[in-house]
Amino acid sequence: MFTALLNFYISGILLGGNPTPVPTPSPKTVTVLSASAVPQQNPRNIAPIIRARSAIAVDLKTGMTLFEKKSDDHLPIASITKLMTSIVILENHDINEVMMVSKKASQIEGSKAWLAPGEKITVGNLLYATLVHSANDAAYTLAENDSKSISVFVNKMNQRAQDLGLFNTHFTNPIGLDEAANYSSAYDLTVLGRYAYTKNFIRKASALKELEIASTNGKTIHKLKSTNDLLGSYLKVLGLKTGTTDQAGQCLVAIIENSKGNDILTVVLGSSSRYQETKVLADWVFRSFTWT
Repeated sequence: MFTALLNFYISGILLGGNPTPVPTPSPKTVTVLSASAVPQQNPRNIAPIIRARSAIAVDLKTGMTLFEKKSDDHLPIASITKLMTSIVILENHDINEVMMVSKKASQIEGSKAWLAPGEKITVGNLLYATLVHSANDAAYTLAENDSKSISVFVNKMNQRAQDLGLFNTHFTNPIGLDEAANYSSAYDLTVLGRYAYTKNFIRKASALKELEIASTNGKTIHKLKSTNDLLGSYLKVLGLKTGTTDQAGQCLVAIIENSKGNDILTVVLGSSSRYQETKVLADWVFRSFTWT
């Protein structure tokens, strides 16, 4: 398959084509940046055993699929949903804008930054809480302040998903709570993850292990700790987002770089050991592919 893709690319050059990098569309097609950027596989390396319900690894730059397991299956994605929530907010708000926390947002279930009702806090700090700490109260506050109605905000999320070509994705809430119609696929999450990673704020936030944020009056401090235990491991993990619920199991989208500066994006959904399986997947990719 990889040889055929390379031959197709070279043929385009000979015919006067001029391929340019664009967001990865769906269904699975690959935009090649240059012939030398295409990862080449050593076919002698046996594929790893991944027990997650679904998994995929792609080259970050080209979107080329390097490994996949049931990557089109519709599955719950838990707090990985918050990547789309963050994208919608970043594309419609300034990070210095001030928002107010409602009583309902402060009482939302699940992981929290423990925001107080009536607390005023910037969009940037709410996004840090959403992306680093996976705080449901922060994500809910962002959605409420953006649209005044959670359903209206969710419509924005679904429209953005269609715009990005995420045709196996649908949202029903901005947090990732278990609901039958809140789902995506491992492949769609590679498209979403690659797009999210073009946002400087998301790149910065998802790489942080911990930080403190404050309300606008400086009186209330919230200590945030990353939910991504792979940060600071032997792998050079640059981000991106975790998620866990009863129905989704353990989920992780990760951006990982090898010693030669080649970046991949991995997704595991429905895992019982997301960090270990991501390590296995990344180690196999970096042993099995070369970027020359």
